[in-house]
Amino acid sequence: MKRLITTVLAGATLALLGISSAQADILIAVAGPMTGQYASFGEQMRRGAEMAVKDINATGGLLGQKVQLTVGDDACDPKQAVAVANKFASQKVAFVAGHFCSGSSIPASKVYFEENIVQISPASTNPKLTEEQPGSNTFRTCGRDDQQGTVAGDFMTKHYKGKKIAILHDKTAYGKGLADETKKQLEKNRVKPAMYEAYTAGEKDYSALVSKMKKAGIDVMYVGGYHTEAGLMIRQAREQGYNVQLVSGDALVTDEFWKITGPAGAGTLMTFSPDPRKNPAAAPVVKEFRDSGYEPEGYTLYTYGAIQAWVGAVTAANSTKTREVIKALRKKQFETVLGTVGFDKKGDVTAPGYVFYVWKDGKYD
Repeated sequence: MKRLITTVLAGATLALLGISSAQADILIAVAGPMTGQYASFGEQMRRGAEMAVKDINATGGLLGQKVQLTVGDDACDPKQAVAVANKFASQKVAFVAGHFCSGSSIPASKVYFEENIVQISPASTNPKLTEEQPGSNTFRTCGRDDQQGTVAGDFMTKHYKGKKIAILHDKTAYGKGLADETKKQLEKNRVKPAMYEAYTAGEKDYSALVSKMKKAGIDVMYVGGYHTEAGLMIRQAREQGYNVQLVSGDALVTDEFWKITGPAGAGTLMTFSPDPRKNPAAAPVVKEFRDSGYEPEGYTLYTYGAIQAWVGAVTAANSTKTREVIKALRKKQFETVLGTVGFDKKGDVTAPGYVFYVWKDGKYD
């Protein structure tokens, strides 16, 4: 009885203040590696999400309500990602932009499915994310490893004919997945890699692996993994006077790579989706970021775009209910900083695929 009276009094107080409980903020979330060795990517995601929420609220909010953001740190650890997902569920978030690492997104997606929360990853490229639960509430604004691996495999087949290619991976869902898809495409093109090796992420010395490649006469090393380890490998190769060509994937799209390599990183090639900063539709948002003193590189705009797509679906559905939002996400296209974005029946983005970039003088283009 006491609890009932307290509830009634609280409701009366809100009414006197002119506040409706139905008009509470809409809570959304962003999740990624806010700490740890991949924290630069977490910062990209957080910055993108914060700016998106700021811009949404500046134009009147969503369905007459303000949008509030909560941030989850999974440190690219699967167990921590599940804990973050459960925390979001307890907070009753309506939507999650995340996670970054495929090894985090995949287990977290099972929680979001069970808890009926829409998830749009701006960065997780492993095909399993959308293949394991096709038709569910999981989407992504980035491409897939099988797309990226095809582009990389075809490129190396064409440009390094007769050269010895090593395929390296860090054993993660992302790194191994990307390496295996690239290897598959090379073999489809009748190119047999001269070496296929796993390495342990987080180490500081890869000189033994570099020496092994040098002794084997490897001309090109394809790294399925992240910028930290790839950067150390190419720097240690140059220290040995070894002029191997580094080719890798989208995890090198951070200035942190160049901070590790310095000039040793010059000429490094990597696949990434078309740079949204060059999209005319993104110009006002890019300017807003730059005016604030932040360069929206990598997955900043992919996170911003993920939130835009969700907002577009909510607006079309006139509801934040997951079932209605999913219907809109699957049926409609949305104008975002990434361009016109839509999703197929699995939740994969229907947008341009991957292109190659080269690192030079501290920048990639």
